[in-house]
Amino acid sequence: TPHSRPRHPGARTMLPLLLLLLPAAHGIAQLRYRPALTQKPPLEGLTTASTFVLEQPRCVFQDYGNADIWLVVALDQATSAFNNTAGPGTPETAFQSFPDPVRAYMTLNATLGSYPCPKPAGDITVLRVGSETSCARDVTRPTCNGPLPGPGPYRVKFLALEGSNPVAETAWSEQILLRTAQPPSSISTTGSGHSAGMIAITTILSILFAILLAGLVAML
Repeated sequence: TPHSRPRHPGARTMLPLLLLLLPAAHGIAQLRYRPALTQKPPLEGLTTASTFVLEQPRCVFQDYGNADIWLVVALDQATSAFNNTAGPGTPETAFQSFPDPVRAYMTLNATLGSYPCPKPAGDITVLRVGSETSCARDVTRPTCNGPLPGPGPYRVKFLALEGSNPVAETAWSEQILLRTAQPPSSISTTGSGHSAGMIAITTILSILFAILLAGLVAML
């Protein structure tokens, strides 16, 4: 019609772009769950020099049956900078580049079926982070659950992805500190009952006994 305005030539190209960005506009669901080191049952080696044991996120992602659930392990100071859309298995989240330049990596992916709710009797409900040594240097396995490179501190969270879209996440855990190896100089020898003086006396007596024995043999 004479009074209609001509359509802007870029309108047709903008519409598909807006539709593409629409899913990203929805916020990620913030779940009321904070990962923590397992408490029940009490475990030996809850933390070691390169691993720690988490409680599984049971009854947390029940509304996300089609999602893959990933564990994000980050340096304590890097949590605020973690990009939920980075995606697992990418150079940005590869274990082999952690902790520098990668400050957080993604590992231990599972589906909802791996975390049944309620927990069946006798089920193991823990995750040992850092237990895979075979893939620690294998760049073809960027989601390796490899040994942690130092004492930390670290923080972790669980992130649910539907395809490549993040849909839900837990809170970050409290700081997790690993054990450090005790230097030999700090190991006390007082409990063994062998002081330096006792060792010296024992050595002298051994030498004297050897001399006496040699003299007796010569007299025969």
